[in-house]
Amino acid sequence: MKSVFISIALVASAICSASHAAIPLTTIAEQSGFKKTGRYEEVIRLCHSFQQAYPKAVRCTNFGTTPEGRPMLALVASRTGALTAQAAHQRKLPVLMVQGGIHAGEIDGKDAGFLALREALENTAAKGALDAQVLVFVPVFNIDGHERFGHWNRPNQRGPEEMGWRTTAQNFNLNRDYLKADTPEMQAMLKLVNEWDPLATIDLHVTDGAKFEHDISIQVEPIHTGDEALQLTGTALRDAVIADLAQQGSLPLPFYMSFEEEDNPQSGFADGVAPPRFSTGYFPLRNRLCMLVETHSWKDYPTRVRITHNTVISVLQQIAKHGVAWRKTVLEADQRAAQLAGKSLAVTYKATNKTTSIDFRGYAYTRTVSDISGALMTHYDESKPEIWHVNLRDEVVPDAIVTAPLSGYIVPAAHAVAVAEKLRQHGITFQVMQKGLELASVETFRATSVSMSPQSFESHQTSKLTGKWQAEQRSIAPGALFIPIAQVKARLVIAMFEPLAPDALVNWGWFNNSFEQKEYMEAYVAEEVAREQLAADPELKSAFEKKLTTEPAFAKSPEARLAFFAQRHSSWDERYLLYPVMRTATKITN
Repeated sequence: MKSVFISIALVASAICSASHAAIPLTTIAEQSGFKKTGRYEEVIRLCHSFQQAYPKAVRCTNFGTTPEGRPMLALVASRTGALTAQAAHQRKLPVLMVQGGIHAGEIDGKDAGFLALREALENTAAKGALDAQVLVFVPVFNIDGHERFGHWNRPNQRGPEEMGWRTTAQNFNLNRDYLKADTPEMQAMLKLVNEWDPLATIDLHVTDGAKFEHDISIQVEPIHTGDEALQLTGTALRDAVIADLAQQGSLPLPFYMSFEEEDNPQSGFADGVAPPRFSTGYFPLRNRLCMLVETHSWKDYPTRVRITHNTVISVLQQIAKHGVAWRKTVLEADQRAAQLAGKSLAVTYKATNKTTSIDFRGYAYTRTVSDISGALMTHYDESKPEIWHVNLRDEVVPDAIVTAPLSGYIVPAAHAVAVAEKLRQHGITFQVMQKGLELASVETFRATSVSMSPQSFESHQTSKLTGKWQAEQRSIAPGALFIPIAQVKARLVIAMFEPLAPDALVNWGWFNNSFEQKEYMEAYVAEEVAREQLAADPELKSAFEKKLTTEPAFAKSPEARLAFFAQRHSSWDERYLLYPVMRTATKITN
């Protein structure tokens, strides 16, 4: 199969050269028989060469600059004449975004995407697909990481000979950055997404993991999450692409093929839903489709590029066939999202313990204790295919559920500048409150416990809060932000501001200062305050004595005993452990 694919590619290359002799559009990957991949200078050259070769059908566009100063390029392709976002929206055309190299060592998508684009333009594959849609192709997302080029950057991956690095020049993992959007690269990508509003985004990866025969996984959301009608569209897209790939000889599966227990094939698999730091968790919050493509790292590079190419072609065909209807579905989902006020919705999901027995195509293996690590290690024999009878936990259900506010969220003026910038990056509607409010009826979230990560994650000291929303009256100064829930990105708003949501800004440590006690009462002062309070309030005295007899930990802690009284003193900071974002049932108008 590999040699057939290379032959087809070389024939296509010859045809291309004959018709565009002065404008070569082949990649270094093709020229090397898919042993190598090119550097980013090749992307720059090809982006402009495609535009030169197809001036009416391709536009090379720069949508940002990396921290190391490299241009972030995308190719816009369509035979409709709509090569700007404005034209595409006016024509009501479905837009497909194909994104390669978010992890630049997993670079199949770049080489497969260029080949698929050329074939689609020549009508040798996905015939007529570009007559019915606009393709926005980002060959490499993590460009600085791509140029950290070297052998063995992916030691558990077969080919190409050299490849880029997983993280950016600032050591960020872009596929943890969709919601928090720390990086210049992600901020540029969100600007591109806001501009084009793609119906579907295809995120091209190479998986890690064990050795087995299956060569690709295709995961789409919404299927388990988001708008219910849109889940049917996501399922249709996933199933159609899997069917196409199977017909072409692949062994695709609809779940990420990572064992429940690391290095233990018999532990089976579990399906799930990614949080919005990942692409497939993020785009459903915008009521849009996202497909995560994971070719298998132990397949060689020609095989992986071929399968990725086949996937891109299949998606192009599906969008050409169903894109108009699917675009109507997502716009209807937008309208439903704008009516989520007061409704319950999930912010996390989990696989239940219900299992399905599956026949998984693996290899014969042994498990022995290693004399190197001392751990039980699995060793695969790729010369002996073997069917594994394992369990798949594939029933995915809502886990943490929240109720959307009746009107929206309020962010105090002290935090408004930073939060407003984040809202703009995501294209979320908000307004700056020109007038303050005295003792407004709102809901506040006071944490009963806060745990912070001992080590940073993606440059943040993350937090986890317990507590609940409760009615309260608070004064709000002018300059605060009001973020209405009645907007098409309501799900994204909820994901950003509900403490139970895994990637809420508060859980990324944005408001950690609110959970740090800054003012203290000296112990000897607290002793005097305690005696005064006990003498003045018999009920307080009774409550204190009851805690001493019923709560041994409290009784043994001098700090807790003094804090009992300090918290009742007028000097206590009433904002301590108060999440600064509020919920309101009242519409705010300037």
